Amino acid sequence: MRLLVLGGTEFAGRAVVEAALGRGWDVTVFNRGRHEPPAGVRLLRGDRTAADGLAALAEDTGAWDAVVDTWSAAPRAVRDTARLLRGRAGRYVYVSSCSVYAWAPPAGYTEDAPLVEGAESGAEHTDYPRDKRGGELAAVEEFGADQSVLVRAGLLLGPYENVGRLPWWLTRIARGGPVLAPGPRDLPLQYVDIRDLAEWILGAVERELSGPYNLMSPQGHATMGELLDACVATVGGTAELRWTEPEVILDAGIEPWTQLPVWVPPGSDLHDALHSADVSRAVATGLRCRPVGETVADTWRWLQDIGGTAPMRPDRTPKGLDPEVEAKVLAATERGVPDTTL
Repeated sequence: MRLLVLGGTEFAGRAVVEAALGRGWDVTVFNRGRHEPPAGVRLLRGDRTAADGLAALAEDTGAWDAVVDTWSAAPRAVRDTARLLRGRAGRYVYVSSCSVYAWAPPAGYTEDAPLVEGAESGAEHTDYPRDKRGGELAAVEEFGADQSVLVRAGLLLGPYENVGRLPWWLTRIARGGPVLAPGPRDLPLQYVDIRDLAEWILGAVERELSGPYNLMSPQGHATMGELLDACVATVGGTAELRWTEPEVILDAGIEPWTQLPVWVPPGSDLHDALHSADVSRAVATGLRCRPVGETVADTWRWLQDIGGTAPMRPDRTPKGLDPEVEAKVLAATERGVPDTTL
């Protein structure tokens, strides 16, 4: 198979490239050259935000079985690239987001749930949900519904993460001592290891799939307790998880999802939207999710290999809890003798 990956050097794009190379595919990457691509790819340089940024792609004579695009800014860039590649690629795979659903999607929402309004395929940058929906529209408009795949990803974890969620938990636990662990322990999570997402995408190309897919693990593939226990087991050291009731965390003004990455309180709109999607369509078409312990261990190994500091995308908000805030909440719960059996 011949694959063109737009980007291909960070997180999702890199995982797709490495998975494709592992299958023996012929891989071309098109990017700005800010990061080195994996060995074995064919490289084209260009900046999709520049006036002539697609020149190298336009002048190239290559053709591909599929294109994978992870763009998350102005939808115009997806439209322009897809329009240029129409007729030169068999399928356009756009890595979108579950954020394209109108807020707040109910627990168990499928790919048919209502979508955000106001998105346009040729728009400039607006906000993340409308940008991603605009990218979807651009892919479908240029390639058609039968030759486009819309990967509505949820929480992405694994090696190369440049958003700061699992790397923050790993580095926090490596620091040791009492750790504010947001309860309940059995809170069901939905996420997908970036390598499992990549493998599903390649399978979708091989099977000539089309249309939208919620792409994350089945609900409860792991729990908050299993995730953090895996972090402790992987990192070792002196960390001690102090499980704390959601109400205590929220009353302290701590923001779910950002200050305590991955976690959102049970029963909330956030939990329904981020950890309660119906993923039966993806599972029926080949999605397989590795154990949480493998994701955690491989992410920690990668983090150590690069010196312990994960890269961060400049267009994403910082993640993690200030140590002083954590210490104050832990001290207050100890004085109040909280229920540690959560």
